[in-house]
Amino acid sequence: MSLQMVTVSNNIALLQPGFSLMHFDGQVFFFGQKGWPKRSCPTGVFHFDMKHNQLKLKPALFSKDSCYLPPLRYPATCTLKGSSESKKHQYIIHGGKTPNNELSDKIYVMAAICKNNKKVTFQCTEKDLVGDVPEARYGHSIDVVYSRGKSMGVLFGGRSYIPLAQRTTEKWNSVIDCLPNIFLVDFEFGCSTSYILPELQDGLSFHVSIARNDTVYILGGHSLANNIRPANLYRIRVDLPLGSPAVSCTVLPGGISVSSAILTQTGSDEFVVVGGYQLENQKRMVCNIVSFENNKIEIREMETPDWTPDIKHSKLWFGGNMGNGTVFLGIPGDNKQVVSEAFYFYMLKCIEDELIDNQKTFTNSQPSTEDPGDSTPFEDSEEFCFSAEANSFDGDDEFDTYNEDDEEDESETGYWITCCRTCDVDINTWVPFYSTELNKPAMIYCSHDDGHWVHAQCMDLAERTLIQLSEGSNKYYCNQHVAIARSLQTPKRTIPLKNPSLKSLRKKGSGKTLTPAKKSFLRRLFD
Repeated sequence: MSLQMVTVSNNIALLQPGFSLMHFDGQVFFFGQKGWPKRSCPTGVFHFDMKHNQLKLKPALFSKDSCYLPPLRYPATCTLKGSSESKKHQYIIHGGKTPNNELSDKIYVMAAICKNNKKVTFQCTEKDLVGDVPEARYGHSIDVVYSRGKSMGVLFGGRSYIPLAQRTTEKWNSVIDCLPNIFLVDFEFGCSTSYILPELQDGLSFHVSIARNDTVYILGGHSLANNIRPANLYRIRVDLPLGSPAVSCTVLPGGISVSSAILTQTGSDEFVVVGGYQLENQKRMVCNIVSFENNKIEIREMETPDWTPDIKHSKLWFGGNMGNGTVFLGIPGDNKQVVSEAFYFYMLKCIEDELIDNQKTFTNSQPSTEDPGDSTPFEDSEEFCFSAEANSFDGDDEFDTYNEDDEEDESETGYWITCCRTCDVDINTWVPFYSTELNKPAMIYCSHDDGHWVHAQCMDLAERTLIQLSEGSNKYYCNQHVAIARSLQTPKRTIPLKNPSLKSLRKKGSGKTLTPAKKSFLRRLFD
């Protein structure tokens, strides 16, 4: 095993926790940036181009008849063999988090339909489900099994927000384990059926799943309710006769306690498990080989790579499968440096270079009735998981350039703004403060000059005051501008002028002789 550092030459800000990479015809594409897509790349999908340990992200294209695909973090993804030659290889995307931290319950099917001048055009369609529709979730898995010439999706685990009826201001964004149900999804007819298996007691999230023919293996995972990572190993078998499907679960020995692990395929019947966590903030530095023989699974430890001191000492790490037995790893940057990147990235090769060509041969030569070892790694620490491919396009002139400087600052748009000097509202750490808040901070409009929006919590507004200002049409001035507004609205206090009466003037001028000019002035004053 060899470890090499990777340089990200552009758009490093896109490499944030939670995104995924998808493989199409030997090429890999990035999906699920943390913020909403910008005008430079409205689709939010990029080609993951790796050359000589240097990574470049280049924007991809979608067909005009595609539906909108939001950037989803921590979704469940898997490959599906299409019915037509033009869509022989498709990706299924389910669930995940939007940039507003809302959870998705939609299913998208993405296929590469055209490749001209080394540009790939994708088509994305939304799949409607009927029956037992899985709730919105993230950190789960979805795999495709093949039995008796049929295919079916198997969905399991994950986390979801607590039900609306149980939410309070303090626990509005709290998450819970999803029920340990198995969902079978028929992608052709859009039907979903839920199964309760007695062997599955916990709704595990951020586990590793491996699909082999008609079987899905569930390895490790994290139970949020018990805060444990049990050494589980489940075998879920799906039989697809002419009638109703038959689903069974078997608890196997030899599991390992791990969550957020990365899985890469090193042979036709062999995988390597890298990384993950064994405790909340304790990384699992051991690597394991998962091998299959005669429908039996065996897990054993293997030689660990020579981890760098930065990797050893970091509390967090993340990454994903690059294909061909290679794993992409990332750790947080060193804040002690004057100029520090958010993350540093490494490439771990689990097999020798001369074996890569052989692996390509047996990976692509599997029968159409078998699943080529689909796997779904997840991160329970809510760092990101993704995969990549070492193959890349030749030539850079064929791609539109993604200009990172052309992006607008997300912190200054929408609800996620810095409204005052003491504003501490952050999309990553914000929690509801008022009972009226749903999934975004409450804001109020300051009427100073051209006006601007401020967070109600930053202005120390009581909830009753917030509701009154929201319902009425009165002008409001934030703490920074209230003094200026008062000085503009309140005129300076002056003593009112009183018109003197003629009688008082006569008394005041008694004993004195009025000149003709004063008499004329008095006549004009009182006429």
